Amino acid sequence: MPPPVETHAKSALSDRVTQRWVRLTGQAFALAERPWLEGPVGPPDGIGGDFFQRWADANGLSVLRGPASRGLLPDLAGLAGPSFDPSRVHPDVRRFYEHTSSYELEAWSEWSGVFRPFGWILARVFSRRLQQLNVPLHPLDTSEGTSSEVLHLVSPTEGLVMAAWVRHLRQSGDVLYAGSYSIARVPGHDSPCVRVVFPLPNGNAMVFLRPSVDDDGAMTVLSKGRKSGDPGFYFTVRDSQRARTWVRYVQTMRESIRVYAAGNGEVRADHVMWVFGFVFLRLHYRLRPLPEGGRVDRSVDRDLSPP
Repeated sequence: MPPPVETHAKSALSDRVTQRWVRLTGQAFALAERPWLEGPVGPPDGIGGDFFQRWADANGLSVLRGPASRGLLPDLAGLAGPSFDPSRVHPDVRRFYEHTSSYELEAWSEWSGVFRPFGWILARVFSRRLQQLNVPLHPLDTSEGTSSEVLHLVSPTEGLVMAAWVRHLRQSGDVLYAGSYSIARVPGHDSPCVRVVFPLPNGNAMVFLRPSVDDDGAMTVLSKGRKSGDPGFYFTVRDSQRARTWVRYVQTMRESIRVYAAGNGEVRADHVMWVFGFVFLRLHYRLRPLPEGGRVDRSVDRDLSPP
């Protein structure tokens, strides 16, 4: 049954407060001035697992899905620059990024104790209602595994526009993450970055991660910068006519993802998030290649809307 009306009213207010904060503390601009901040914007009532299909339909794009192998990044060479050499990345790590849909995913979460109440509030006020960014609060939340689907959104004239990675928690059916992946440049960094966009009501959360490679071929992406225009974390909000955008660079939030080879084609990843210099969440991923002829789990295609 749907939640009571009072919950909707309180939650809508929380969205308005957040968006107002971005407008008051951020910068207003036209997207033509900063095209690197262009990204999918969510509707006011939430996101959900079918967001990218709806967004593609509204923008004249085709969605490629099914058993074919698809990656978050079509070619790691697109990240080449003065500070990153893709040829040094371990072949298994490169294969994961370029053929992500050919892997099954296991995840574990580890909240720092003092920040656990923050995670609970985030889930209650935003994540479960919006069906977006449902970070597991307990390790058992992922005990039944996660389902994973990689989509390619394609323009008839420009080809691949972006990849989308949609993950669900099988136990609850909640959307773990629904984000788009692409390669973009920011003014404050000399090499291309990985851009991840999480649609939110009337805006998005956008992360620019600068890549690096270790001596063992592990690849790390880091969202670290000092000011707007650098790699890092951004909130954006659009007005109702989508003619004006506000952006807030959040220098106090950072994250890193280190992906490394674990043998037999398997890769693992350690995902660490900081706020004000303190680690508040660690996520650990095990990514195993599907057997030859195997198929990605399609349970996400069923109705997973909240009860």
